[in-house]
Amino acid sequence: MSETTPVLTEELRGKTLWVTFNRPESRNALTFDMYEALARICRDAPTDGSITAIVLSGAGGKAFAAGTDMTQFRAFETAQDALDYEARINSVLDAVERCPLPTIAAINGACTGGGASIAAACDLRIGSASLKFGFPIARTLGNCLAAANLERLSELVGAGRVREMVFTARLMTADEALSVGLVSEILADEASLLARAEAQAHHIGGMAPLTLRATKEAMRRNRMATRVDDSDLITMCYMSEDFRMGMEAFLGKTKPEWRGK
Repeated sequence: MSETTPVLTEELRGKTLWVTFNRPESRNALTFDMYEALARICRDAPTDGSITAIVLSGAGGKAFAAGTDMTQFRAFETAQDALDYEARINSVLDAVERCPLPTIAAINGACTGGGASIAAACDLRIGSASLKFGFPIARTLGNCLAAANLERLSELVGAGRVREMVFTARLMTADEALSVGLVSEILADEASLLARAEAQAHHIGGMAPLTLRATKEAMRRNRMATRVDDSDLITMCYMSEDFRMGMEAFLGKTKPEWRGK
């Protein structure tokens, strides 16, 4: 891709804003610029009726979005770097949840790590038959999910399933995602997925906006009532030898050898 090609695009179609993660050469791995652009869009979403819904999708036909671009972790040196990173990601997910407009994640292909976190923070999720959802960090990086992220996922699919997915590093398939309520619909392919997302956004856009806004904010507040301090757990993982080794092993396409240190 050209250096001038935007890594996250916005397109207004009628009253639906389409936001597309646009790094197909890296399966839409998320850079900090992409995270911040998404947060800005959600925070600045107008409530004057000019936009009535936001659809998130990924370019390239293979992925909604993979996790954070791992090359950015090489700059981590202190515990504060790890805590600042998780706080930064949490602020992005919080912006998605607080967005005054309905948000729909149209998930085609891989939806892992940070991409899966973003999808989980949306109001609605629909997928194609190629959907693969999960957090394979116990196999790849050796870091951890923040407590708020785990709580959000547990609310969607249940704590037991979240624990099993993280422990086994497996990815949830489309059929399972539908059966456990992670997504509300599965479409045959990307074309039908995007068409359905457009129709759903149009339908929801005709609903009472204050009802939708009040519902999503009340549910967010319910979840926030259980907020816990997980700074010690974040530090333990991100400052470990395992995390540094896992990151380099993944980038070098070799198998990590975990030591629990």
